[in-house]
Amino acid sequence: MGKKNSDLQKNTGPAASSRSKSQGKSQEGRKVTVFRYKLLSEKREKSTIIVLAVAAVIFIGALIWIHSGSILHGEEEMFWIYGDERIDFNSATVKEIVNQDMKTDESAEGSKTGSQELSVVINGGIYKGETMTAYNYFGPLSGVPVSEGSRVMLTIKTHQDGKHSATVYEFNRIPILVVFVLLFFVVVAIVGGRTGVKSLVGLVFTIICLFAILIPLLIKGAPTIITTLGMCAFIAAVSFTVLGGVHRKTWSAFLGTMAGVLLALLFGMAVQSIARINGYRLESAEPLLYLRYADVPVGIKGLLVAGIIVSALGAVMDVAMSISSSLEEIHAANPSLPGKELFRSGMNIGRDMVGTMTNTLILAFLGSQFSLMIFFFARNMSFNQIASSAFIALEIISGISASIGMVLAIPLTALVSSSLIARKN
Repeated sequence: MGKKNSDLQKNTGPAASSRSKSQGKSQEGRKVTVFRYKLLSEKREKSTIIVLAVAAVIFIGALIWIHSGSILHGEEEMFWIYGDERIDFNSATVKEIVNQDMKTDESAEGSKTGSQELSVVINGGIYKGETMTAYNYFGPLSGVPVSEGSRVMLTIKTHQDGKHSATVYEFNRIPILVVFVLLFFVVVAIVGGRTGVKSLVGLVFTIICLFAILIPLLIKGAPTIITTLGMCAFIAAVSFTVLGGVHRKTWSAFLGTMAGVLLALLFGMAVQSIARINGYRLESAEPLLYLRYADVPVGIKGLLVAGIIVSALGAVMDVAMSISSSLEEIHAANPSLPGKELFRSGMNIGRDMVGTMTNTLILAFLGSQFSLMIFFFARNMSFNQIASSAFIALEIISGISASIGMVLAIPLTALVSSSLIARKN
């Protein structure tokens, strides 16, 4: 009986009243926190929509302005090597191999060399449905032998007298490439989920910006380095907003990315000046020089540094977003952690990324010219001869400049992210 009275006093006494009050305050506090979180989420969503809407207006306006007229203003006629003849590039299906002369080149690891006379059916264009004769010339370095049923891309030349002739331009790889790209999209979407789909949207947006806006702007004579840097900033801002919305995480990643890219740019410009080398020493500079002779004001000197900016952008964005996201997760797990500790954590995470990311950039640059490196060593060229060549200098400047930008983006992103988180506002 005494025990029951004691339990009753515990449940109805001052202690119970105090506990109920504290529980009530705790529930009210949780309600206030949930309300604030919802309010903040709605505010971020509205800000994200506004940012993306402004970006869309800028993007569409730039496309309309750039493509409102011919980019080359008629100078492209200088590069039309076919005279007054009409040239069409259309797909076709091989109906029959009429004749062929084909040999095996053992020196080229069994590659086929020779020619084929084909009967083909045109799949598109003004000659769609017609059957015509086409000739296919191939060797180890160009062209491939085809068989019945193969899809090929033809160069159809229509002469002034109305007659036409056709040659096989290349094996039609468009369907294969489309399937391969779609497979990549499916894999990213399945593994990455919603974030993977967002990353694909950012990738498509990046490709459109580079090919539909940046390159036409450079052809129109826009300053090479400034235009490339501005376009990369626009790409980074939109891509981060699509991925994470308007959030201090994306702000940190964006600021870290731009700081890293800017440092890569400055380093590349300094070394370019000291090494006395510029975009005119690039492999692709010669055809661009012909454009300048045709009064197309494309800036060639700055293309080396512009290439550094574009190549560094992806790696720097990856590093910056990884660090800022990691620091947000650390803060969510331990909100009381001070800014100095967050910065230290960001540096520890970044140090683990330095080795692999640096190797990735350097190997990407070397891998793109791997066959030429084999040729250099097969010729038994001396180290002095190889190291002094413009080709090697270009690769070293590009690779190391991009790597420096990526590495320096680590402390900068960690500093910005830890500072924004520590402000608590």
